[in-house]
Amino acid sequence: MNIELGKMNRLRVVKAVDFGMYLDGGDAGEILLPARYVPEGCSVGDELDVFLYLDSEERLVATTQTPLAQVGDFAYLQVAWVNNYGAFLDWGLMKDLFVPFREQKLKMQKGRSYIVHLHIDEESYRLMASAKVERYLSDEMPPYREGDEVQILVWQKTDLGFKVIVDNRFSGLVYENDLFRPLHTGDRVQAYIKQVRPDGKLDITLQKQGREAVDDFSQVLLEHLQHNAGRTPLCDKSPAEEIYAMFGVSKKVFKKAVGDLYKKRLIEITDEGLRLV
Repeated sequence: MNIELGKMNRLRVVKAVDFGMYLDGGDAGEILLPARYVPEGCSVGDELDVFLYLDSEERLVATTQTPLAQVGDFAYLQVAWVNNYGAFLDWGLMKDLFVPFREQKLKMQKGRSYIVHLHIDEESYRLMASAKVERYLSDEMPPYREGDEVQILVWQKTDLGFKVIVDNRFSGLVYENDLFRPLHTGDRVQAYIKQVRPDGKLDITLQKQGREAVDDFSQVLLEHLQHNAGRTPLCDKSPAEEIYAMFGVSKKVFKKAVGDLYKKRLIEITDEGLRLV
Protein backbone atom coordinates (compact mmCIF):
# COMPACT_ATOMS: atom_id res chain seq x y z
CA MET A 1 0.00 0.00 0.00
CA ASN A 2 1.30 3.42 -0.96
CA ILE A 3 0.47 6.50 1.08
CA GLU A 4 0.45 10.08 -0.20
CA LEU A 5 2.08 12.76 1.91
CA GLY A 6 0.18 16.04 1.84
CA LYS A 7 -3.08 14.42 0.77
CA MET A 8 -6.09 12.66 2.22
CA ASN A 9 -5.64 8.90 2.66
CA ARG A 10 -8.00 6.13 3.82
CA LEU A 11 -6.10 4.11 6.44
CA ARG A 12 -7.03 1.31 8.83
CA VAL A 13 -6.63 1.59 12.61
CA VAL A 14 -4.27 -1.15 13.84
CA LYS A 15 -3.47 -0.19 17.43
CA ALA A 16 -4.95 1.91 20.25
CA VAL A 17 -2.66 3.65 22.76
CA ASP A 18 -3.17 6.24 25.50
CA PHE A 19 -2.06 9.10 23.25
CA GLY A 20 -4.02 8.15 20.14
CA MET A 21 -4.33 5.48 17.47
CA TYR A 22 -1.81 3.95 15.10
CA LEU A 23 -2.79 3.55 11.47
CA ASP A 24 -1.48 1.08 8.90
CA GLY A 25 0.82 3.07 6.62
CA GLY A 26 1.99 0.10 4.56
CA ASP A 27 5.67 0.49 3.64
CA ALA A 28 5.80 3.69 5.72
CA GLY A 29 5.02 1.72 8.88
CA GLU A 30 2.53 2.65 11.55
CA ILE A 31 1.40 6.28 11.55
CA LEU A 32 0.20 8.04 14.69
CA LEU A 33 -3.20 9.71 14.81
CA PRO A 34 -2.97 11.87 17.98
CA ALA A 35 -5.77 11.45 20.51
CA ARG A 36 -7.22 14.91 19.88
CA TYR A 37 -8.04 13.86 16.30
CA VAL A 38 -9.49 10.40 17.05
CA PRO A 39 -13.25 10.33 16.30
CA GLU A 40 -15.55 9.30 19.14
CA GLY A 41 -16.25 5.57 19.09
CA CYS A 42 -13.29 4.77 16.85
CA SER A 43 -11.80 1.30 17.38
CA VAL A 44 -9.17 -1.05 15.94
CA GLY A 45 -10.15 -2.23 12.47
CA ASP A 46 -11.98 0.96 11.51
CA GLU A 47 -10.94 2.82 8.39
CA LEU A 48 -10.48 6.59 8.60
CA ASP A 49 -9.98 9.36 6.07
CA VAL A 50 -6.91 11.23 7.32
CA PHE A 51 -4.50 13.86 6.05
CA LEU A 52 -0.81 12.98 6.28
CA TYR A 53 1.89 15.53 6.99
CA LEU A 54 5.12 15.98 8.94
CA ASP A 55 4.94 17.38 12.47
CA SER A 56 7.33 19.95 13.97
CA GLU A 57 9.90 17.18 14.50
CA GLU A 58 9.52 15.98 10.88
CA ARG A 59 7.66 12.81 11.91
CA LEU A 60 4.88 11.45 9.71
CA VAL A 61 1.55 11.98 11.48
CA ALA A 62 -2.14 11.88 10.62
CA THR A 63 -5.04 14.19 11.34
CA THR A 64 -8.76 13.96 10.69
CA GLN A 65 -8.80 17.71 10.10
CA THR A 66 -9.19 18.74 6.47
CA PRO A 67 -6.68 21.37 5.32
CA LEU A 68 -7.63 24.29 3.10
CA ALA A 69 -5.49 22.80 0.32
CA GLN A 70 -3.51 19.66 -0.50
CA VAL A 71 -0.34 18.91 -2.43
CA GLY A 72 -0.84 19.84 -6.07
CA ASP A 73 -3.46 22.49 -5.28
CA PHE A 74 -3.41 26.21 -5.87
CA ALA A 75 -4.92 28.15 -2.97
CA TYR A 76 -5.34 31.63 -1.47
CA LEU A 77 -3.84 31.49 2.02
CA GLN A 78 -3.09 34.01 4.74
CA VAL A 79 0.34 34.55 6.30
CA ALA A 80 0.22 33.65 10.01
CA TRP A 81 3.79 34.67 10.85
CA VAL A 82 7.22 35.26 9.36
CA ASN A 83 10.78 34.66 10.52
CA ASN A 84 14.32 34.75 9.15
CA TYR A 85 13.70 31.71 6.96
CA GLY A 86 10.43 32.64 5.28
CA ALA A 87 6.69 32.92 5.83
CA PHE A 88 4.21 30.50 7.38
CA LEU A 89 0.67 30.21 6.05
CA ASP A 90 -2.51 29.26 7.88
CA TRP A 91 -3.92 26.27 5.99
CA GLY A 92 -6.24 24.92 8.65
CA LEU A 93 -3.81 22.62 10.47
CA MET A 94 -1.90 23.04 13.72
CA LYS A 95 1.45 23.19 11.90
CA ASP A 96 1.55 26.16 9.51
CA LEU A 97 2.67 25.81 5.89
CA PHE A 98 6.19 27.05 5.08
CA VAL A 99 7.06 29.37 2.17
CA PRO A 100 10.84 29.91 1.95
CA PHE A 101 12.07 33.27 0.71
CA ARG A 102 13.21 31.72 -2.57
CA GLU A 103 9.58 30.80 -3.32
CA GLN A 104 8.24 34.32 -2.70
CA LYS A 105 7.79 36.86 -5.48
CA LEU A 106 7.73 39.73 -3.01
CA LYS A 107 8.50 39.48 0.67
CA MET A 108 5.34 38.14 2.28
CA GLN A 109 3.73 40.11 5.08
CA LYS A 110 1.90 38.83 8.14
CA GLY A 111 -1.88 39.12 7.78
CA ARG A 112 -1.87 39.34 3.99
CA SER A 113 -3.08 36.54 1.72
CA TYR A 114 -1.41 35.17 -1.41
CA ILE A 115 -2.08 32.72 -4.22
CA VAL A 116 0.31 29.79 -3.75
CA HIS A 117 0.93 26.26 -5.01
CA LEU A 118 1.46 23.39 -2.57
CA HIS A 119 4.16 20.82 -3.28
CA ILE A 120 6.71 18.52 -1.67
CA ASP A 121 10.26 19.87 -1.72
CA GLU A 122 12.46 17.36 -3.54
CA GLU A 123 15.51 17.99 -1.34
CA SER A 124 14.00 18.08 2.15
CA TYR A 125 10.78 16.09 1.49
CA ARG A 126 8.93 18.82 3.40
CA LEU A 127 5.52 20.15 2.52
CA MET A 128 5.82 23.75 1.38
CA ALA A 129 4.18 26.37 -0.79
CA SER A 130 5.37 28.66 -3.57
CA ALA A 131 4.04 32.02 -4.70
CA LYS A 132 5.79 31.52 -8.05
CA VAL A 133 2.72 29.77 -9.37
CA GLU A 134 3.55 30.13 -13.09
CA ARG A 135 6.06 27.29 -12.93
CA TYR A 136 3.35 24.91 -11.70
CA LEU A 137 0.76 25.67 -14.38
CA SER A 138 0.46 23.13 -17.17
CA ASP A 139 1.96 23.96 -20.56
CA GLU A 140 -0.04 21.20 -22.26
CA MET A 141 -2.80 22.05 -24.72
CA PRO A 142 -6.02 22.34 -22.66
CA PRO A 143 -8.64 19.69 -23.54
CA TYR A 144 -11.56 22.14 -23.60
CA ARG A 145 -14.09 23.29 -26.15
CA GLU A 146 -15.96 26.56 -26.31
CA GLY A 147 -18.75 26.58 -23.74
CA ASP A 148 -17.25 23.96 -21.41
CA GLU A 149 -17.92 24.62 -17.73
CA VAL A 150 -14.85 25.05 -15.51
CA GLN A 151 -13.93 26.13 -12.00
CA ILE A 152 -11.60 29.10 -11.68
CA LEU A 153 -9.46 30.59 -8.93
CA VAL A 154 -8.97 34.33 -9.42
CA TRP A 155 -5.22 34.95 -9.44
CA GLN A 156 -4.36 38.59 -10.12
CA LYS A 157 -5.60 41.82 -11.75
CA THR A 158 -3.95 42.93 -15.00
CA ASP A 159 -4.50 45.74 -17.49
CA LEU A 160 -6.59 43.36 -19.61
CA GLY A 161 -8.72 41.90 -16.84
CA PHE A 162 -8.09 39.08 -14.35
CA LYS A 163 -5.67 36.19 -14.62
CA VAL A 164 -7.29 33.01 -13.34
CA ILE A 165 -6.26 29.42 -12.67
CA VAL A 166 -8.58 27.02 -14.48
CA ASP A 167 -9.49 23.65 -12.91
CA ASN A 168 -6.39 23.79 -10.69
CA ARG A 169 -4.20 23.31 -13.77
CA PHE A 170 -4.26 25.88 -16.58
CA SER A 171 -3.82 29.64 -16.95
CA GLY A 172 -6.75 31.70 -18.21
CA LEU A 173 -7.91 35.28 -18.53
CA VAL A 174 -11.25 36.98 -17.90
CA TYR A 175 -11.20 40.14 -20.01
CA GLU A 176 -12.36 43.42 -18.50
CA ASN A 177 -15.20 43.75 -21.02
CA ASP A 178 -16.53 40.32 -19.97
CA LEU A 179 -16.86 41.36 -16.33
CA PHE A 180 -20.40 42.06 -15.19
CA ARG A 181 -19.72 41.65 -11.47
CA PRO A 182 -16.77 42.27 -9.15
CA LEU A 183 -13.95 39.72 -8.93
CA HIS A 184 -11.30 39.56 -6.22
CA THR A 185 -8.08 37.61 -5.86
CA GLY A 186 -8.87 34.31 -4.17
CA ASP A 187 -12.45 34.04 -5.44
CA ARG A 188 -13.44 30.56 -6.61
CA VAL A 189 -16.29 30.65 -9.12
CA GLN A 190 -17.91 28.65 -11.87
CA ALA A 191 -17.04 29.89 -15.35
CA TYR A 192 -17.04 28.88 -19.00
CA ILE A 193 -14.52 28.52 -21.82
CA LYS A 194 -14.93 31.40 -24.25
CA GLN A 195 -11.99 30.46 -26.48
CA VAL A 196 -8.97 28.16 -26.57
CA ARG A 197 -6.20 30.11 -28.25
CA PRO A 198 -3.64 28.46 -30.59
CA ASP A 199 -0.94 28.92 -27.92
CA GLY A 200 -3.06 27.05 -25.36
CA LYS A 201 -4.10 30.15 -23.40
CA LEU A 202 -7.73 30.22 -22.30
CA ASP A 203 -10.20 33.07 -22.58
CA ILE A 204 -12.78 32.71 -19.81
CA THR A 205 -16.27 34.11 -19.37
CA LEU A 206 -18.38 34.12 -16.22
CA GLN A 207 -21.60 33.06 -17.93
CA LYS A 208 -22.76 30.82 -20.74
CA GLN A 209 -22.46 32.29 -24.19
CA GLY A 210 -24.85 32.68 -27.09
CA ARG A 211 -28.34 31.32 -27.53
CA GLU A 212 -28.08 28.78 -24.73
CA ALA A 213 -27.42 31.47 -22.14
CA VAL A 214 -30.41 33.52 -23.27
CA ASP A 215 -32.73 30.51 -23.42
CA ASP A 216 -31.70 29.35 -19.95
CA PHE A 217 -32.21 32.78 -18.41
CA SER A 218 -35.50 33.39 -20.24
CA GLN A 219 -36.92 30.40 -18.37
CA VAL A 220 -35.45 31.63 -15.07
CA LEU A 221 -36.98 35.09 -15.58
CA LEU A 222 -40.36 33.62 -16.50
CA GLU A 223 -40.41 31.43 -13.38
CA HIS A 224 -39.35 34.40 -11.25
CA LEU A 225 -42.32 36.41 -12.50
CA GLN A 226 -44.68 33.48 -11.94
CA HIS A 227 -43.57 33.21 -8.31
CA ASN A 228 -43.63 36.96 -7.61
CA ALA A 229 -47.18 38.01 -8.47
CA GLY A 230 -46.25 38.36 -12.12
CA ARG A 231 -44.03 41.41 -11.60
CA THR A 232 -40.45 42.58 -11.18
CA PRO A 233 -39.27 46.19 -10.79
CA LEU A 234 -36.36 45.56 -13.15
CA CYS A 235 -36.43 46.21 -16.88
CA ASP A 236 -33.94 46.50 -19.74
CA LYS A 237 -33.07 50.04 -18.62
CA SER A 238 -32.15 49.01 -15.06
CA PRO A 239 -28.51 49.35 -13.91
CA ALA A 240 -26.32 46.30 -14.54
CA GLU A 241 -25.48 46.10 -10.83
CA GLU A 242 -29.15 45.74 -9.86
CA ILE A 243 -29.71 43.09 -12.52
CA TYR A 244 -26.75 41.06 -11.31
CA ALA A 245 -27.73 41.46 -7.65
CA MET A 246 -31.15 39.94 -8.34
CA PHE A 247 -30.45 37.41 -11.09
CA GLY A 248 -26.69 36.86 -11.29
CA VAL A 249 -26.48 37.56 -15.05
CA SER A 250 -25.11 40.35 -17.19
CA LYS A 251 -27.30 43.15 -18.48
CA LYS A 252 -26.68 41.88 -22.02
CA VAL A 253 -28.20 38.47 -21.29
CA PHE A 254 -31.03 40.07 -19.31
CA LYS A 255 -31.96 42.39 -22.18
CA LYS A 256 -31.95 39.57 -24.72
CA ALA A 257 -34.15 37.41 -22.49
CA VAL A 258 -36.57 40.30 -21.97
CA GLY A 259 -36.70 40.81 -25.73
CA ASP A 260 -37.43 37.13 -26.34
CA LEU A 261 -40.23 36.98 -23.79
CA TYR A 262 -41.68 40.23 -25.13
CA LYS A 263 -41.69 38.94 -28.72
CA LYS A 264 -43.47 35.80 -27.53
CA ARG A 265 -46.04 38.08 -25.85
CA LEU A 266 -45.38 36.51 -22.46
CA ILE A 267 -44.49 39.81 -20.74
CA GLU A 268 -45.20 43.51 -20.92
CA ILE A 269 -42.62 46.26 -20.35
CA THR A 270 -44.03 49.08 -18.22
CA ASP A 271 -42.72 52.13 -16.40
CA GLU A 272 -42.76 50.03 -13.22
CA GLY A 273 -40.75 47.14 -14.69
CA LEU A 274 -41.82 43.82 -16.22
CA ARG A 275 -45.22 42.19 -15.92
CA LEU A 276 -46.58 38.83 -17.02
CA VAL A 277 -49.28 39.00 -19.67
